[in-house]
Amino acid sequence: SGWVRDPQFHDGDGPGLLPLDGEKSFSALVKRYSGDVPVRAVLDELLRVEAVECPTAASVRLKSRSYVAKGSDESKLNILGTDVAFLLDTLEHNLRDSGTNLRFQRKVAYDNLPADVLPQLRSLGGDKAQALLEELDRWLSQHDRDSNPEVVGSGRKHAGFGIYYFEEDVPEEKCK
Repeated sequence: SGWVRDPQFHDGDGPGLLPLDGEKSFSALVKRYSGDVPVRAVLDELLRVEAVECPTAASVRLKSRSYVAKGSDESKLNILGTDVAFLLDTLEHNLRDSGTNLRFQRKVAYDNLPADVLPQLRSLGGDKAQALLEELDRWLSQHDRDSNPEVVGSGRKHAGFGIYYFEEDVPEEKCK
């Protein structure tokens, strides 16, 4: 997220190609945002999840602006636990609230779609959802005191938006 959010590590169009070493480099990025984690360990993990590529032996390019866990590793279970907890917390809050402070909770769904349109739906929804999440990420980083020490205000809150795709088979009706 530091690569996506920090303009020091951008080219003209956002997060771009970085040399492995130097002042404005992948190594400098990792040292700034990953604490004591070795640069090679971060690079290896980003390569493993296909978030980056190395077009040359001395450079790294961001391929994906978001992390999506691949394989059957514990990071998928961690994401599952976190996302389910956030959704359930929102549902519980909205059930308890009298209507003055409801949290955003919406979905759109149809139950008679041909399977042939689902790849288009996943692509359209994924593209639009990613664009919205990137816009929200930029806004949140401007208002987060870790990202922007100039921000003032009381309290400390953890907040955000989660967007997901769902799909299931609908049994054929026996009578029409």
